[in-house]
Parts: sequence; C-alpha cells; structure tokens
Amino acid sequence: MHISILTFDGFNELDSLIAFGILNRIRKPDWRVSIAGPSQQLRSMNGLEINAHVTLEEAGRADAVLVGSGMKTREVVADEAIMARLQLDPSRQLLGAQCSGTLVLAKLGLLDKVPACTDLTTKPWVQEVGVEVLNQPFFARGNLATAGGCLASSYLAAWVIARLEGIDAAQSAIHYVAPVGEKEEYVARMMANIAQFMPEAMAAA
Repeated sequence: MHISILTFDGFNELDSLIAFGILNRIRKPDWRVSIAGPSQQLRSMNGLEINAHVTLEEAGRADAVLVGSGMKTREVVADEAIMARLQLDPSRQLLGAQCSGTLVLAKLGLLDKVPACTDLTTKPWVQEVGVEVLNQPFFARGNLATAGGCLASSYLAAWVIARLEGIDAAQSAIHYVAPVGEKEEYVARMMANIAQFMPEAMAAA
C-alpha cells in the first residue's frame, strides 16, 4: 500500500509532515508513505529543506495521494508542465488535499460538483474555479477528501488510514499522537468528524 504526499517548493511543513508522521504509525511491511515532488530537493515556506522520495509520476500510481499546501501553490497550478505530470484519478485512488492543495485538485477538474474545504486565504481562488467552499475542517465524498486549516492535516491522515486499514487502525494512530490527558476526547472528536463521510458499512462498524 503506497500513500504519497504531494509537496512543492514553499510547502507548509504542518500540512505535509504531520500527515507523514501519522500515516507512518501503521507498521506493516506493505505500508509505504512517501513525499512526492516535482524535483528531488524541496524547500519549505520557512526554509526547511527535505528530499522527495518519489516523483510526481510515481505518486500518480499510488493507492492514495494527499496534496499538501504551500505559499507557491498558485505558481504550481499555473505551471502547465507540473500540472501535466499530475495523473490523479479518484476512480482508482484515494485523493485528499490540504488548504491550498485543494486548489490543485480544483484546477485538475477533480472537484466538479464536489464541495470542498480549504484555508481562508485560498478560499476565493477555489471559488473562482467554481467549487463551493465549506466552513468546516473536513469533507469527503467517495474517494475525494479535503481539509481546511493546517492542523486539519490529521483529519486527512485519519481518513486515509480508516479507508485503507479500518476504523480501529485510525483510532490507534490518532490516540498515539493526541495530547496526554486529552486522548479519549481528541480521538472521539476526530472520528466523529470523519465517520460521517466514511462508506456506510465502515462507519457503522
């Protein structure tokens, strides 16, 4: 199982790396989480430099893809060469986006008639593409999910784990990272937010 997090220059560390950390709570030989980028070296909005594990083309073959946010997202969506490399398909992949990452999915035409979540700065840009923006942290329909607000990246991670490994695995991963003394409350709130968007059989389990 391969989950890839699309990360571009100017990326928001909280979006890409919180999801990366939570998703890696699944300890299985066939579970792989990668950072994907248009180039090997990526520099964050605050100067953190990381190396991508895989290319955008490899991410297009992953089982699940999350699109991170960043200060240069509008430059990304205006770059025809980069956008042409993003071969994403919700019919065969789980796709999620965080904050301005939602703009990437919108520009790819993947949010047609699907409302979405994003951050307040990106909201008007997503609306310009014709996508309804919701005032909530998380929304999913089918294999598409979006989240708004940096710390809502944990919602996307929990959703991916729940879809691929089950509700119990998602609860366990979130319980591990939740603040001490607030773990039960934190997990309950998290799962209540994503459960309503899970396939009916899974949500009832």
